[in-house]
Amino acid sequence: MELTLQQLKQFDGSDASKPIYVALKGKIFDVTTGKSFYGPGGSYCIFAGKDASRALAKMSKNDEDICASLDGLSEKEMGVLNDWEKKFEAKYPVIGSVV
Repeated sequence: MELTLQQLKQFDGSDASKPIYVALKGKIFDVTTGKSFYGPGGSYCIFAGKDASRALAKMSKNDEDICASLDGLSEKEMGVLNDWEKKFEAKYPVIGSVV
């Protein structure tokens, strides 16, 4: 499955009949099983329906960091992002990619 960032937004948990997706480094993960974290009111709900690569790399919940851009990230931040990617891959299915 390929989704644009605009299409990804509809999978933010606001519609209980749809799965919840979070993208990381262009891969879309189905995080519906983590609804308590990524669903409405969850501690990571701000990442739902978005590419959270930069925010996770920087360990940030700031709106301006919730994007796919990896520009200017330090080597350490890229390492943190790679660790997040491994955690997501171990826990959630990859269902597609962002185009």
